Amino acid sequence: MVDKLEAIKQKFDDIQKQMSEPDIISDMKRYIKLSKDFKELTPIMEAYEIYKNILANIDNAKEILYNEKDEEFRSMAKEELETLNNERDKLEEDVRLMLIPVDPEDGKNAIVEIRAGTGGDEASIFAGDLYRMYSKYCEARRWKTELIDFSEGTMGGFKEIIFNVIGEGAYGQMKYESGVHRVQRVPQTETQGRVHTSAATVAVLPEADEFDVEIKISDVRKDTYCSSGPGGQSVNTTYSAIRLTHVPSGIVVTCQDEKSQMKNFEKAMKVLRTRLYELEHQKYLDEISKKRKTMVSTGDRSAKIRTYNYAQSRVTDHRINMTIYNLPVVLDGDVQPLIDALQLAENAERLKEAVS
Repeated sequence: MVDKLEAIKQKFDDIQKQMSEPDIISDMKRYIKLSKDFKELTPIMEAYEIYKNILANIDNAKEILYNEKDEEFRSMAKEELETLNNERDKLEEDVRLMLIPVDPEDGKNAIVEIRAGTGGDEASIFAGDLYRMYSKYCEARRWKTELIDFSEGTMGGFKEIIFNVIGEGAYGQMKYESGVHRVQRVPQTETQGRVHTSAATVAVLPEADEFDVEIKISDVRKDTYCSSGPGGQSVNTTYSAIRLTHVPSGIVVTCQDEKSQMKNFEKAMKVLRTRLYELEHQKYLDEISKKRKTMVSTGDRSAKIRTYNYAQSRVTDHRINMTIYNLPVVLDGDVQPLIDALQLAENAERLKEAVS
């Protein structure tokens, strides 16, 4: 443990030294990468300082026990040694988790795409319910959400809705939501009270920045059209909505949320950059899925991950067999217990990988 932490400390000191060098400061891409590494290693270094202090105190307590003749001092040293050993064991467990390589994307903002699946109008209504759930969750986390594009369902909700989540570690939390969400309930359109099963697909992508993907403007075709849906007087009167086509890949992105064409263009470029970045990131996720039995946060959009059963007020996450019997609270944005449990399961898998 000490040897591993000492090696990390040398790396940490080296990063700190590089960050003050003029040629690094002038290279923004390298400087941002080093700053990110520095930030990730800082908690480990803080824990290492505490760990070294505990080890030194353990040695002092042992020395007192070995040399001290006074029984009162020996008794105090024995109690302190027991406390210090417990602190050391707990800190070692915490440090082991810190030493697990983190997903380099976890600290990024997230782009979330919700699409109605099987179930017709009811699937669109459910997609709307999921959007509300995530909006409430983000609000509780004090993360900002920005609507990018949407297509409304004929009976309410959305056939498709895409939004950006802006906040520290947003992707690291939201990534566990990728997959097929299934709802079992009596639809509003059902007259005989029969329970239907509908589904919506959630895809969570790490938002790519300009340093992750470089796009040649000459490769992008821009089309403008009138926006639809909510938006006031400018709807259907100004060509503010944007459609971007990345010719080499064939990826098409639309954005109509803003009244300003320029703002829609900026948002659409952000999504296009993320979609291109996803092509590479998916290779990384596919590699993870081969190793992990739980399939936690592997980005598999076709995997059924969760069921929302209204009759039983039940939410079940199938990846970790966790059930919560308080559906209204979960749909009101309290998904953190599920995410925490998924994160714990993933950490256990990663710890096994690190040991094996």
